[in-house]
Amino acid sequence: MKLFHSPETPVTDQTIGQALAAFRDGVLSSTELVQACLERSDDGRDLNVYVTLDAAGALAAAGAADAARAAGLPPKPLSGIPIVVKDNIHAAGLPCTAGTPALADFVPQEDAPVLKKLRDAGAILLGKTNMHELAFGATGFNAAFNTGSQPGVRNPYDSERIAGGSSSGSAAALGARMALAALGTDTGGSMRIPCALNGCASLRPSWGRYSASGIVPIAHSRDTAGPMALCMADVALLDALITDEHGLPPVTLAALRLGVAQEFWNNLDEDTREVAEAALETLRAHGVTLVDIPDAGLQVLNQPVGFPVVIHEAYEDMVAYLREQGPAIDIQALARGIHSPDVRAIYEQWVLPRKMPGEDGPVDVAPAYETAQHGGRTVLRERYQDLFEIHVLDALVFPTTPAVAPLASPEVNRPEQFERLIQNTEPAASAGLPCIQMPIGLGSRSGLPIGLELDAPLGTDRRLLAIGIVLESILGRIPRA
Repeated sequence: MKLFHSPETPVTDQTIGQALAAFRDGVLSSTELVQACLERSDDGRDLNVYVTLDAAGALAAAGAADAARAAGLPPKPLSGIPIVVKDNIHAAGLPCTAGTPALADFVPQEDAPVLKKLRDAGAILLGKTNMHELAFGATGFNAAFNTGSQPGVRNPYDSERIAGGSSSGSAAALGARMALAALGTDTGGSMRIPCALNGCASLRPSWGRYSASGIVPIAHSRDTAGPMALCMADVALLDALITDEHGLPPVTLAALRLGVAQEFWNNLDEDTREVAEAALETLRAHGVTLVDIPDAGLQVLNQPVGFPVVIHEAYEDMVAYLREQGPAIDIQALARGIHSPDVRAIYEQWVLPRKMPGEDGPVDVAPAYETAQHGGRTVLRERYQDLFEIHVLDALVFPTTPAVAPLASPEVNRPEQFERLIQNTEPAASAGLPCIQMPIGLGSRSGLPIGLELDAPLGTDRRLLAIGIVLESILGRIPRA
């Protein structure tokens, strides 16, 4: 096992709240924190975290934050906090490649609204992070834009393993303590999967709660940006700044009811089962009520929804994006520039011809899309709501991924690996529900991070974040790589 190690830099282990307190107490400057993150980034070049690292810009912003603090100006909520952003989210003046050479020369002139909110709050952008090409995958094994000797974004806990995807570099940056927070995107698990594999926390917000402008799309009815950080309180802070929804409702462990749907506990490897079941026992011991649900049926209901929606919307949404927000190339030119064989195959076989697999070969995806949008998705959402109401649940709880990070190789992008990684994250994405991912431990055999996901009723994002903060207080946080 080849592990990524670098010199001790404890300053980068801090949460946002701890760093802000250190700034106020005068024991840490923004420049010192940014410099420490840049040193971690340089030490971890072989992890292939960045597409663009803007060291000069970040240090200049840190100096300005320090000067403002010294002048006694009122601090902003994130003054001097270094963050990274997935490279499918627009950042003014920096390339936005979406992990594909086809967009390598595209430089947006404005921040996406989700990033602007954080920069307006004082956040310092270190750079744009690597990702599964065009966000069309769950591994982050993308041989384009690499800074190290091995292809693909690598896991800081074991550099011979994947970081997960598609928000690969954002999660790996947090796991390696190259930044204190990040933005990613999630269509079917793209924030939750890499955060689970890299030991960090995230929120997939209720669909439509965050602006989708300035973000390279896959499927508009499933895509969402979201915050990623080292602890749930930081995720809640980022969410509040993006949405202007401040405050958290009170949560008591004795009143908390979590559903354990058995279908999300299948196909688990030994480490994942051991750590996740131990977490449930800890919750139960602290008064949380766990409700067994043997027949949820959510994964079956999702099967006719997920693939048709993504493939159908991927064509029109990309065409519109390239025309209205992107570099004004056509989708065929984009497809010709795709580097990853797995993503190229998706575009050539399904997206461009607008087909999907049928019993006797490829078939037109439009009828299945109409059925999914106007029938299947409604049924899935209603089933979720029935489960929440019948069992009086605050959320469903289960392992985010069924297994720890697999070894990195071109074979990791096989369809069966993709299906396993998204097994538990896909249904809630189709339903548009809010989901949190929180790290709960390291496997006793692998030493790799394991994550727990909670899915809650639509629109209950702030309550779900409050639940995550309370659960983290008893489950604890895991050490950095």
